[in-house]
Amino acid sequence: MTAAQPRIVSLICSATEIVAALGHRDGLVGRSHECDFPPGVEALPVLTEPRFDTGGTSADIDRRVKDILGAGLAVYDIDERQLQELAPDVIVTQDQCDVCAVSLADVEKAVCGWTGRDTRVVSLKPEKLADLWDDIGAVARAVGAEDKGARLVADLKERMADLSDKAQTLGERPRTAIIEWIDPLMTGGNWMPELVNLAGGENLLSEPGKHSEWITWEALADADPEVIVVSPCGYGIDRAASEMGSLEARPGWADLSAVRNGRVAIADGHHFFNRPGPRLAESLEILAEILHPDAFDFGWKGRGWVAPPAGGDR
Repeated sequence: MTAAQPRIVSLICSATEIVAALGHRDGLVGRSHECDFPPGVEALPVLTEPRFDTGGTSADIDRRVKDILGAGLAVYDIDERQLQELAPDVIVTQDQCDVCAVSLADVEKAVCGWTGRDTRVVSLKPEKLADLWDDIGAVARAVGAEDKGARLVADLKERMADLSDKAQTLGERPRTAIIEWIDPLMTGGNWMPELVNLAGGENLLSEPGKHSEWITWEALADADPEVIVVSPCGYGIDRAASEMGSLEARPGWADLSAVRNGRVAIADGHHFFNRPGPRLAESLEILAEILHPDAFDFGWKGRGWVAPPAGGDR
């Protein structure tokens, strides 16, 4: 007789994708407000919501979030009553970034008063690719899928290594800047520099395993990247494209090497890149297409990334 799947609540998008990749999609009973993959998870009860208006420009959002953090408040609310009613066996959350999702402290506070239920809280803190492999293992152990977790990690590593082996033979290593936020400017850190290097590029303005950093416009201009990938955290392609005007209005934007040579790309930072889950393999494929379009074509252009629209077309 097959054992019943544990009841799982995922409070971060990447964890939802990990759970599904481990074959436990049917065990999910609740999700965060942003979890939207794999298709169908949108029907699950939503347990979190932001305390700020997520509309407006990147500058508007940055100001609202900083105001909340400055007041010592949590960025997200959690529905404690519904969480308890769902009676999860496992809750997966994170303590990597207070801005990305509900915090570990808030989850622990929500469950500390429960009685008569043994609920396991798994907190993920990915800062580099090696941490993703550890996180997959931690979730796999919590849901009783250790063998599947080991196979998933092995498959992802092999897939990414095969791509990287080819990329390293190409000779050219374009100097690349990943823009993780538009206003103010932020460069992609953590696992992003590793992805750039694996895809056959030279990463600029951030370091592997370190948090994404705010930078000045002057720092980007001085670095003069050969490739710029605009992939704001939480932004799909259309929303990122709608804010390209604020970059293009910067004095000297048109003089950057990447701009002059038509090597600026807008990538989906919502579903890829900023979700440290199994789809970082797809993120690597997207980067490889952008950096080496003559060598790689996985079919992501138009879906995972696009060239910026002409100024009058936005």
